[in-house]
Amino acid sequence: MTQFRFEAEVIHWRGPSPFFFAPLPLNQAEDIRRLSKLLSYGWGVIPVDATVGGVTFYTSLFPRDETYLLPLKDAVRKKAGITAGDTIAVEMTLRPPRR
Repeated sequence: MTQFRFEAEVIHWRGPSPFFFAPLPLNQAEDIRRLSKLLSYGWGVIPVDATVGGVTFYTSLFPRDETYLLPLKDAVRKKAGITAGDTIAVEMTLRPPRR
């Protein structure tokens, strides 16, 4: 399993389904893109275990433009005390999809 650490500014997606995301730095997105064929379970999404603000959770990265977005569920954000505009430190491990 491949691990990544990065900092990102939390963004609020105001689309049809509002959500909060941490965009990955472009250099790490390139590394992940090379591994995506081994890990994606469809539509380019990649399962990860992530830790933000001491909260560990399972989710999937979404490809967007030239990077990936790490979704931040409300339960994770509230527990970690983060919102849009905050800069967060992320520890993330790519993993095979759960079956």
